[in-house]
Amino acid sequence: MEMYDRAARLFPGKTQLRSRLARGFAEGVSPVYARSAKGSRFVDVDGNEYIDWVSAFGAIILGHADDTVDNAVKEQIDRGSIYTVNGPLEIELAEELVVTIPSAEMVRYTRAGGEACALAVRIARTATGRNKVLFSGYHGWHDWYQAAQYESDPKLASGVEPVGVPRALAGTSIPFAEGDLDTLRKLLDDHAGDVAAIMMEPLRSTVPEEGYLETVKELAHTHGTVLIFDEVSCGWRIALGGAQEYLGVTPDMTVVAKAMSNGYPMGAVVGSRESMEPGAEAFISSSYWSDNIGLAASLTTIRELRRRDSAVGFKELGEKLIMAMNDAIDSVGIAARFTGLHTNPTLAIDTPDETVAAQAKTLFIQEMARRDVHCNMTFKGTLAHTDEDIKLTADAAAESLAVVMKGLEGGMDDLLVANLQQEAFRRIVR
Repeated sequence: MEMYDRAARLFPGKTQLRSRLARGFAEGVSPVYARSAKGSRFVDVDGNEYIDWVSAFGAIILGHADDTVDNAVKEQIDRGSIYTVNGPLEIELAEELVVTIPSAEMVRYTRAGGEACALAVRIARTATGRNKVLFSGYHGWHDWYQAAQYESDPKLASGVEPVGVPRALAGTSIPFAEGDLDTLRKLLDDHAGDVAAIMMEPLRSTVPEEGYLETVKELAHTHGTVLIFDEVSCGWRIALGGAQEYLGVTPDMTVVAKAMSNGYPMGAVVGSRESMEPGAEAFISSSYWSDNIGLAASLTTIRELRRRDSAVGFKELGEKLIMAMNDAIDSVGIAARFTGLHTNPTLAIDTPDETVAAQAKTLFIQEMARRDVHCNMTFKGTLAHTDEDIKLTADAAAESLAVVMKGLEGGMDDLLVANLQQEAFRRIVR
């Protein structure tokens, strides 16, 4: 917490990623700074070791400091991180992405998910000659997306106010709620001929309603609009080819990042030749998009996911975790449930109102941290997590939930040491 105070004097906003703010966990109890990480665990700057179920907000997929990926990166460092001319790894990774992701025929690289989303929008606007974007879900910090805040309900966008975004962009990005086909149809009709793209997260914690994505795709193509799947958060774990492979719906373009490189900065936009090739006409350029470190890390990570049969591994891990956590819930007798996709299961505790819900969440996270488990209410594992990790987590959960139930019955004030958890930000449209 002393380091956090120093950071507050040095960094506007305290951290580089909103989700790493201390208030997003149990501030004052949860770890805020780590000095090392390996496998399924990290050690904080005070020397405490935690089982990590946040996994760098999804960026770690094989496990922290995976030997195979890190060794490939170290070997590449000796050959040079960036060249004056192009490097062969650019082509090698692109070919790997094309055979892995159903929508991929052409590729452009970035170094982060948010800028990849911005790049995808630029290409879609170039390909269609249109201006507007319809979207659901979260797609980063760039102006094109945050401009939607000018015409959105503030209650749906806590923490992501459009400060510094040109007001002239208002109306160029328009949100619709996940699953709301009627609104999507109306927006496409109201803005006919000027919608360049529909961007959406194909799934998060649950599978979308049957036929939903197929209908969105049909509507997009009827209106001459590019359908973009943002798989920055949902990609790689559910299937090697992403949510689109798992769900059987192929978009025109896909944005990937985070887990594709197991912790090294990397992102990409992939898509059909028809939707991607017009991007050659736009000025899209950056020195570090050809950096060999991210390319080597991604190429190795994807090949390791394939070699380790990752989709099967994540299914087994998730199902074991869900079973163990629900057994812990049953042993305590608390009204709660641990459900959702095996790659992203979530704990929900029944409470009488939102105020008590916030207290219960904070108390659970606080008590888990006290038992050396770093988590939020949603758990995201890696291939490095073991049966022993699951057992220790479930044991900690049983003890933590017993404390929560005591708080629900007799009051939270004497049990809460941490500051009340606050969302780092809330998505413009969930």
